[in-house]
Amino acid sequence: MTDADSLITSRNPADPTDVVLQVPAPGAFAVADAVERARAAQPDWLLGGAAARSTALGAVADAIDAAAADLAALAVREVGKPLAEARAEVARTAAIWRYYAQAPYEPVGAVHETAMGPGLLLTRRRPHGVAGLITPWNFPFAIPSWKAAPALAAGNAVVLKPAPEATACAQRLAEIVQQALPDEVFTVMPGGATEGDALVSSADVLSFTGSTAVGQAVARAATERGAPVQAEMGGLNAAIVLPDAGIEQAAAHIAASIAGYAGQKCTATSRVIAVGAALDPLREALSEALRAVPVGDPAEATTVSGPLINGRARDQVSEAWHGLGALAGGTVPDGPGWYAAPTLVEKVPTGHRLLREEVFGPIAALLPADDLAHAVRLTNSVPYGLVTSVHTTELDAALRGLDRLDTGMIRINAPSTGVDFHLPFGGAKASSQGPREQGRAALEFYTSSQTYTLSPAGAT
Repeated sequence: MTDADSLITSRNPADPTDVVLQVPAPGAFAVADAVERARAAQPDWLLGGAAARSTALGAVADAIDAAAADLAALAVREVGKPLAEARAEVARTAAIWRYYAQAPYEPVGAVHETAMGPGLLLTRRRPHGVAGLITPWNFPFAIPSWKAAPALAAGNAVVLKPAPEATACAQRLAEIVQQALPDEVFTVMPGGATEGDALVSSADVLSFTGSTAVGQAVARAATERGAPVQAEMGGLNAAIVLPDAGIEQAAAHIAASIAGYAGQKCTATSRVIAVGAALDPLREALSEALRAVPVGDPAEATTVSGPLINGRARDQVSEAWHGLGALAGGTVPDGPGWYAAPTLVEKVPTGHRLLREEVFGPIAALLPADDLAHAVRLTNSVPYGLVTSVHTTELDAALRGLDRLDTGMIRINAPSTGVDFHLPFGGAKASSQGPREQGRAALEFYTSSQTYTLSPAGAT
């Protein structure tokens, strides 16, 4: 959060009196200067060759592993991530850098025969130049890494603008990365909208993760100036439970997706659609599972649902359940910190914000469906299409659902949360814009294809 336009203040959401970091916002000119310095450094980074880039990214992975305990503790303190999740995120962050450390050795083109006569036709993918990355606070190490690592592996330089609430985490990540890379190849510029706008106006390729409204504005601005852009935005994700599902297992998966990290994930479950006879047993099992979720200090190893990121976020959650009958939760615990109990509501009126907007907190609506076709219609009825989980023991039913869901990711008998970083990540409709990120798709996004014609000297 920003206390003033010129000052960035990051607070511990479990104890708002604990100021984690306070730094001046650099301003638009400083961001533009950072991009120009990165642009000057980028050619040498590319021409240093695959081995140098691979070694550098591998060194980042090793350094993250070595600093794992400190990084996890910082994520707990700055963004309220429960300790178990923070440790898992740091481990995944190291794995991301290690995965992309192999990418510089991958083929970057193909050789083709000419249509007529001697010579060769070549295609070759080349980096754009400077990748501008705008990232959220909820995965303060993993999301900047799964954007930066492929961009760097492909030969781009990077300028990262993190969310103000995760400034300390971003700066700590920069310290690690910069030790392994040449000067100016990786830069963090903290700040808010002013710094973000400046980065969108100057970088050669843009990747954004955050709210839908801001992401759409970023996509428009980048497109107008011809810069490639991808934007990962909101989700209003559904879990479909069929009558044949293992109800207890489904309830455990869905409760984890609602309440884990206080629901502050774009892949969190916010609508639970019970088909036919699944409604009554699921209502009971899911309510019980949510009431049993450990809520409290994120520094405790057993905590699953910690604080919301700030007071405004907590107020949005409590406003969302206001006037609805809560099957579980619906309360704000006493004491310091921005906490809200994991909450399940039902009989939600048509048009209620829980059925049309992402609240980004530990709350979900339970909805009945007559059959699978009805459940699919309910799932598809919202503006978003990021991820859907389907819970069933019948493969035929799962496949019928897969064919009609308009979401970018579908998970069968698994929580809606969870990301395989070596596979493409993204959604449909208002959830995503532009190419996918992660996996090999990211390497394609951070490069463009060039076609070469090689003809013998003197050929006619």
